[in-house]
Amino acid sequence: MRLTQTLRYLSSHPLTRDRKLAAYWRFIKWQAGTRLFPFPVLYPFVAGTSLLVRKGMAGATGNIYAGLHEFSEMGFLLHLLRPEDLFGDIGANIGAFSVLASGVAGAGSISAEPVLSTFLHFKNNVAVNDLESKVQLHNCGVGAEPGKLYFTRDLDTINHVAVEGEMNSKEVDAVDIITLDQLFPSRAPVLLKIDVEGFEMSVLQGAKRLLNESGLKAIIIELNGACGRYGIKEEDIHQLLLSYGFRPMSYLPLDRKLESLVTFDPHGNTIYIRDEAWVKERLNSAKKRNILNKVF
Repeated sequence: MRLTQTLRYLSSHPLTRDRKLAAYWRFIKWQAGTRLFPFPVLYPFVAGTSLLVRKGMAGATGNIYAGLHEFSEMGFLLHLLRPEDLFGDIGANIGAFSVLASGVAGAGSISAEPVLSTFLHFKNNVAVNDLESKVQLHNCGVGAEPGKLYFTRDLDTINHVAVEGEMNSKEVDAVDIITLDQLFPSRAPVLLKIDVEGFEMSVLQGAKRLLNESGLKAIIIELNGACGRYGIKEEDIHQLLLSYGFRPMSYLPLDRKLESLVTFDPHGNTIYIRDEAWVKERLNSAKKRNILNKVF
């Protein structure tokens, strides 16, 4: 994040907006520390978990500054999941969502990250949290059919399936692709997170069986305009999810309140929910979480 964006983010974040000075101090300490010692740092996360973070990891450092970088979605995960559940993390990056799902909520996770350097960092985060028995890691991409695709590898959280014009770059690697139906052959996750920088339609096209599974209750998906690079409209993805009985909603973790949306959020993640009554019961009965001295 740029400085002005970071300050705006911290001043409006639900966990830091009434504790701005403390959040600004965490930001300053991190920035100063990584300039003096530019090495990966094991940083306290939530409920005794940790994240191994290094300079330049924009999404990960948001968790350092604000407790939970993507507060609505991460809060939803923490309130929804139980130890007997399964979580799917597609485009896992360094694994913050998987660490929350398995290290805090206690659920099992099946997670896919295509970029090798990022996957290895994710693997280290699983190891430092002693979650090898809980998190099944896959260094692969996910798409409409098995095969291989080329991915960028030098863009941090916005690495993506390469398009024409990027294919000749030295910063592009061939990656194995599997489908969601292959990734979850016998059991559906209760919650599926998909963050694949515009490749969401192809991911969903490989999940025809999974999307019909009643055990899949919710999907967190980013529909922020990146689909255009693949000739896809976000509205088509929205309509596809509606056809499977999912409805777009936002979640307010501090109030444990779901709010219906007319359509998807074009600026970030949208939570799509099926079996709303079941989900609401889970959210309302979840144990409280204490993050940055806020209990919710």
